[in-house]
Amino acid sequence: MAFPIDHSLADLTKLNLLPKPHGHASDMFPFRLSVFPRVHLSLRTSTSRLLSSLGSKVDPNGSVLIETTTPPEPSPDVTGGVQDVYGEDAATEDMPITPWSLSVASGYTLLRDPHHNKGLAFSQRERDAHYLRGLLPPTVISQDLQVKKMMHTLRHYQVPLQRYMAMMDLQETNERLFYKLLIEHVEELLPVVYTPTVGEACQKYGSIFLRPQGLFISLKEKGKILEVLRNWPEKNIQVIVVTDGERILGLGDLGCQGMGIPVGKLSLYTALGGVRPSACLPVTIDVGTNNEKLLNDEFYIGLRQRRATGEEYAELMHEFMTAVKQNYGEKVVIQFEDFANHNAFDLLAKYGTTHLVFNDDIQGTASVVLAGLIGALRFVGGSLANHRFLFLGAGEAGTGIAELIALEISKKCQIPLEEARKNIWLVDSKGLIVSSRKESIQHFKKPWAHDHKPIKELVDAVKAIKPTVLIGTSGVGQTFTQEVVETMAELNEKPIILSLSNPTSQSECTAEQAYKWSKGRAIFASGSPFAPVEYEGKTFVPGQANNAYIFPGFGLGLIMSGTIRVHDDMLLAASEALAEQLMEEHYEKGMIFPPFRNIRKISARIAAKVAAKAYELGLATRLPQPKELEKCAESSMYSPSYHSYR
Repeated sequence: MAFPIDHSLADLTKLNLLPKPHGHASDMFPFRLSVFPRVHLSLRTSTSRLLSSLGSKVDPNGSVLIETTTPPEPSPDVTGGVQDVYGEDAATEDMPITPWSLSVASGYTLLRDPHHNKGLAFSQRERDAHYLRGLLPPTVISQDLQVKKMMHTLRHYQVPLQRYMAMMDLQETNERLFYKLLIEHVEELLPVVYTPTVGEACQKYGSIFLRPQGLFISLKEKGKILEVLRNWPEKNIQVIVVTDGERILGLGDLGCQGMGIPVGKLSLYTALGGVRPSACLPVTIDVGTNNEKLLNDEFYIGLRQRRATGEEYAELMHEFMTAVKQNYGEKVVIQFEDFANHNAFDLLAKYGTTHLVFNDDIQGTASVVLAGLIGALRFVGGSLANHRFLFLGAGEAGTGIAELIALEISKKCQIPLEEARKNIWLVDSKGLIVSSRKESIQHFKKPWAHDHKPIKELVDAVKAIKPTVLIGTSGVGQTFTQEVVETMAELNEKPIILSLSNPTSQSECTAEQAYKWSKGRAIFASGSPFAPVEYEGKTFVPGQANNAYIFPGFGLGLIMSGTIRVHDDMLLAASEALAEQLMEEHYEKGMIFPPFRNIRKISARIAAKVAAKAYELGLATRLPQPKELEKCAESSMYSPSYHSYR
């Protein structure tokens, strides 16, 4: 016999493949049509390609016929009370079988489907309709009570990594509860699912690895990357976060175990920016690792070889970028994350004109720091052009921030970019970057090589340059020594000190050190969170220059406008939008960033400003332009509230 799979739920209902609808029109079916591993077919698209490979037929109208046969007589060799219709029990290990399934997610399967599982929140009606009787305890609780229970559990864990693992487990078992938890308790849980805890999670990823998240594309997949992308179950991808694991936070080369970064970032895209989870794809490009400890670790999950470089690396990345565009189109956001300097700048330059690419370490960090500096002007007065900047660290973050500051000064003061760069100085591992070093430094450092005598030590550079703003992006902890901070305080009534390296262990100084050594006069912010500090009877709330302020809203703005390329003016628009969110009450506490508890509203404002700039520049393709972009952004955000099932 044969039955058609057509394009409507009504037809499937007639065939008794779906339960008969009842209740509200907004109710939905937790429907799954798949040949595992999880190749879910949309009911609105052709299923012929996949089902033809299973021996099914396609009628002239495009419907697919799945052939079913009369169940065979039970074999005397097969034990058990259920007939072996698909030959699974009779098959030997060397006889392949097809693991296929066609069903509304129900019963035991529904409870293990993270997209549809509601746990004890399934109503009595839903338990009847979807064969859940007996599979759950009799009580029915609300999603709000589930959130309260989970927070109670998480707060009992003493080790941050335990909280991280519990959150990742929740994400894989009940997706909507995970995001509701994260949205409603963002200030408490952000350090759990992202920095600083995610750094430790990446270091121990092989040991704590239970189930794969995202796509792992290694050198073994060279020539087959398009096929690998098509293995991913979701087809309407809007954001990809990709890393090669060579420079994870300030922890160095973690190889394949860097997957924790794309997974964490995309969790924030959904929780903070409202991008649907199904539209997000985490990717790790595995070209090996130069980390000897990992290469010798029996639990390491990546390629056990030294990193591929040069042409071999470039060819794999080019195949990936080409396949992404071919499979998802040119409006998919590709966010580069934690690539080493020598690849990060090259990839951004190479694909910035052909793809919708964004490097969070270079551009995202720059945008959030610029917003903080604009906010800090309220305390110190003047404009950015009146200040002198000194960076410790001249990699992706340092040069990216420096360039965006220069661009903002150039636009506001209407002066050449080269002129705006003159008040911005950088120190790398060899000392102050000066013109006499120009021939020996990397190309991205050359614009910052000014005329000055060489200086080796940071404290000597502070004394010579006399900066009003000191910014750390070195990835080396405790480099803002007491002498450095005290010198900044001697030179400035209110020194601006930004200790941006992650995780907390790599921070150039702590909040307590900055306030104590400056006698409570420093305007301080860091990359990882620090608790409020009491100094001489006053409470200081250190800011956190977290990229999560920017990239979720920035990405949402690109998506909602259908933008095809990223422009620097969009980054400036995002910075200004974030700075506008600072209120008088925040300034009274010494804050230069708004609190995270309002992050979804902040993201909507940033998305609106970025989208408006995209339309202004002629880079938006979603026409006509909505009249109220901020309301459009808010209305398009993903809601983690449970659906009611038919």
